[in-house]
Amino acid sequence: MIDVIGIRFQEVGQIYYYTPQQTYTLNEKVIVESQDIRCIGTVVSAVQQIDPHDLPRDVKPVLRRASSQDLAQEAKNAEDAIRALQIGKEKVRGHRLQMKLIHAAYTLERNKLIFSFTAEGRIDFRELVKDLANAFHTRIELRQIGVRDEAKLLGGIGPCGRKLCCATFLGDFIPVSIKMAKDQGLSLNPTKISGLCGRLMCCLKYENEEYEQAKKDMPDRGREVETPDGKGRVIGLDLLSRVVKVRLHDRQTAIEYGYEELVTK
Repeated sequence: MIDVIGIRFQEVGQIYYYTPQQTYTLNEKVIVESQDIRCIGTVVSAVQQIDPHDLPRDVKPVLRRASSQDLAQEAKNAEDAIRALQIGKEKVRGHRLQMKLIHAAYTLERNKLIFSFTAEGRIDFRELVKDLANAFHTRIELRQIGVRDEAKLLGGIGPCGRKLCCATFLGDFIPVSIKMAKDQGLSLNPTKISGLCGRLMCCLKYENEEYEQAKKDMPDRGREVETPDGKGRVIGLDLLSRVVKVRLHDRQTAIEYGYEELVTK
C-alpha cells in the first residue's frame, strides 16, 4: 500500500493520484507534473492508502506547494486564454474549417497553448496549427472532444431547471443506456430523455439500481397474481413505491396493492 492524495486540474474534473512529499490540506494548490508538463492542481482528497496495483504505473510525486507567483501566473494565463480563444476562432473561419473551438488554455509555464474543439469528423488542421503558432509564438495543441465534454466545459441549465450535473459535481461521465429509460417507464422520445449535449441524460443512472432491484422483486405486467381480494392480473407498476395495480377477475376497477401482499402464479 502507498500513500496518495487526490488532485483535480479542473473544478469539476477527474481525480488523479499523486504521492505527497509532505502534509497538504484540502483545497490547497500544488504543483504537479502531468504529461511532462507542470500544472497547478487542487488537493481534493486527504491522504489515503491504495494498493499500487489499483493505480497507474507512473504515480508521480507532488512537486511543491503553489506560490503566490504561480497563482498570479495562472490567473494571467486564464485571462490571456480568453483572448486566444477569440483569435483562434477567427483563424478557423479564415481557414474555412468545419470545426468549433470550445476552450483554450495555457500551460503554467506558457510553453503550450491547448485548444479544445468539436467537429463531425476528422479535420486536417495542419495549416491552422502553423498559423496559430505564428500568432502566439508557442507550441499549439488541438484536442478534439465530444459533445458531452463540450457541455461539461461550457455548462448550462438542464431540462430539470438546475445547472448541468457534469459541470457541477460529476467528476467523470457515467455510462447511460436506453434500457435505463425503459426500465424507469420513461417516454422514449429523445427530446424527453436527452440533455443539452444531445446524449442520454446522466441522471438516468442515479436511480437505475433501485429500479433494477424493484423489477426483480415485483411481478411483470400481465402476470396473474393472488391478492387479499381474490385473483387478478397485473396491469400497472409503480416500481419505486413497490405498488402493483391489479384488475381482479370479478371487478372492472383496478386496485393497488403493496407487492408484499401478492402471491404470483
